[in-house]
Amino acid sequence: MKSLPYFCRGEVVRGFGRGSKELGIPTANFSASVVEELPEDIGTGIYYGWASLDNGPIHKMVMSIGWNPYYKNTIKSMETHVIHNFKEDFYGQTLNVVMVGYIRPERGFDSLDALITAIHNDIEEAKQRLDLPEHLKLKEDSFFKDPTTTPQDKMAATTMTPISAESKHITNGH
Repeated sequence: MKSLPYFCRGEVVRGFGRGSKELGIPTANFSASVVEELPEDIGTGIYYGWASLDNGPIHKMVMSIGWNPYYKNTIKSMETHVIHNFKEDFYGQTLNVVMVGYIRPERGFDSLDALITAIHNDIEEAKQRLDLPEHLKLKEDSFFKDPTTTPQDKMAATTMTPISAESKHITNGH
């Protein structure tokens, strides 16, 4: 995937309400406009990378992009599980994400338990991969340090999405 690493930033919005309640694995969701601007080569599946909220600490993350076949969604989503225990919800905060790698395609599951097991396996795989030196360096990227730093500032030779005054998100792929 030539667009990885992929940087994006956007407001945390309410999702389907299943992450914490049904799965025990809370997720932060991007708006549909962020999902629609993904580069074509970032297909559906499970990704891993780094995430922070507002200007807070940077944590490992896994992200599901797609239709969630177990639930038969009709809306494509980007659901980020930040690998950290938060004390409360963070709707309305800014989620900063860099996706650095791909774990697997999305797939259907025969049971909720099988889905939960797969997610836990994805989390463990993400933790291990993010300890590799080539991935650790992205944790220190200026994207996380300065909320005014846009991917446009960082990567001049990148195809970018313009940011309007009304937009609360920025994205890039390279």
